[in-house]
Amino acid sequence: MAVIVQKFGGTSVGTIDRIKSVAERVARARDAGDQVVVVASAMSGETNRLLSLGRELTMRPDGRELDALVATGEQVSVALLAIALGARGVPARSFLAHQVRLRTDSGFTKARIKGIDADVLLSALNEGVVPVVAGFQGVDDRGNTTTLGRGGSDTTAVAIAAALGHGVACEIYTDVEGVYTADPNVCKNARKVGRISYEEMLELASLGAKVLQIRSVELAMKYAVPVHVRSSFTEAPGTWVVGEDESLESVVVAGVTSDRSEAKVTIRMMPDEPGRAAGLFEALADARISVDMIIQNPSAHASPGRPGVTDMTFTLAKGDLEHAQSIAARLCSGLQVDVDHDVVKVSIVGLGMRSHAGVAARMFRLLADEGINIQAISTSEIKISCLIHAKYGELAVRSLHDGFGLGD
Repeated sequence: MAVIVQKFGGTSVGTIDRIKSVAERVARARDAGDQVVVVASAMSGETNRLLSLGRELTMRPDGRELDALVATGEQVSVALLAIALGARGVPARSFLAHQVRLRTDSGFTKARIKGIDADVLLSALNEGVVPVVAGFQGVDDRGNTTTLGRGGSDTTAVAIAAALGHGVACEIYTDVEGVYTADPNVCKNARKVGRISYEEMLELASLGAKVLQIRSVELAMKYAVPVHVRSSFTEAPGTWVVGEDESLESVVVAGVTSDRSEAKVTIRMMPDEPGRAAGLFEALADARISVDMIIQNPSAHASPGRPGVTDMTFTLAKGDLEHAQSIAARLCSGLQVDVDHDVVKVSIVGLGMRSHAGVAARMFRLLADEGINIQAISTSEIKISCLIHAKYGELAVRSLHDGFGLGD
């Protein structure tokens, strides 16, 4: 008898009829002999509704109170799903974070998991009960409710699978049938990938793919949790996110993705001296602001009378921009700070880049042939990202997708 964790996103539990369908799917897995732990997100749109209520009172609500507010969405969905299972004759019990002791740090709105009391869930399974666990939420050492950030239910599900023991698989049910070579809404010939490595999925998630939260992939890779991304609305097999093997390594480029959620900040004529960059990025880190691309180059405004100045450019999430600007204004008083919202980051990802030369050159040529100028570049062993003007985002994705032969 296998233990599996099934996670259902907001669209999967968005209505009473969909909750009934989820209960049917869970019941079928249980009837097939599996022990099932369910993780559910809030109903579709509910988190945004709750956030907007808080922001009607103030644009920057206190983090602790905001978490206490938005965590109520999952409380509703897990109770409704437990009721639906019970009505179908399947014993079920809803659990909130404090009941399974899903412990986190106190980083409100972006908390990180410290541990889970798996014994609570195992006891329920041994009683023949299906535990239905609230995703997205945790509890800190002081008993405060915390949340794990957008997409945090994915992280909850993978963390629970890891806590339950080696070999427990995690099924992520969503509104798409798996991981595709590109966004099917942008590339009509995008192909569903049967298997993808943790490393590739981690890069895709960090570069704008919305299928899985980044931290859920990090946990899956750390604890070797097999993850199956599937659709809630069909029975079709999805995409397995697994460890690297020989068949995966042969893929040069596995996917193309784009991310419109970032803004570009440039600080002009910063004194080019030790400690300037360190002070700025330490302050951003202390504010829990993650920075992506960083470029430093001699300032275009430097002159013989003003040597030793540089332009510092970096990208970050648009949601962190206002806070970052206030930090930059404090630390870089008197300097010009430019902000560009009209950028998009396009990326290619593939394990095969490690052993294949010329991938970057081909990417740059494909963009150049479309008349697309590159503003910034970042690379790792298995990805290349280019920052371009936002109006070229979809054109760039289609060009790269077709240029690397990823379509059906």
